Amino acid sequence: MRRRLSPVEAYRRVDFDARISGARPAELVHLCYEHLVAALGTAIHADRSGDNGLKSRSLTRALTAITALHLGVTGDSGVAAALNQLYDAARRTVLDSAIAFDPAAMEALRADFAEIGQALLAHR
Repeated sequence: MRRRLSPVEAYRRVDFDARISGARPAELVHLCYEHLVAALGTAIHADRSGDNGLKSRSLTRALTAITALHLGVTGDSGVAAALNQLYDAARRTVLDSAIAFDPAAMEALRADFAEIGQALLAHR
């Protein structure tokens, strides 16, 4: 049986689909950062409110964004190596929190990616 989407989830999905349609690569990267930051924020909120289902879905969305970002990295030296290391560490942090949720680690990860996302936006 397929889970029904809440109105918020349905809107988020439609908004996301509309934004990726026709987006340039730099816009897609920024969108993945936004998606990751939002998913981490929702996971933190869900943990505080005791909503384990939402927390799990949010962590899955965060992993999806990290995977998309990681797949976009080409090469293995210079900036590519740094990005690969960043995304590997982010994936480990999210996976660790799926087992034992660490709000402080999630807040730090969210802040780091929000800062990087803002820097990318400023250099478009």
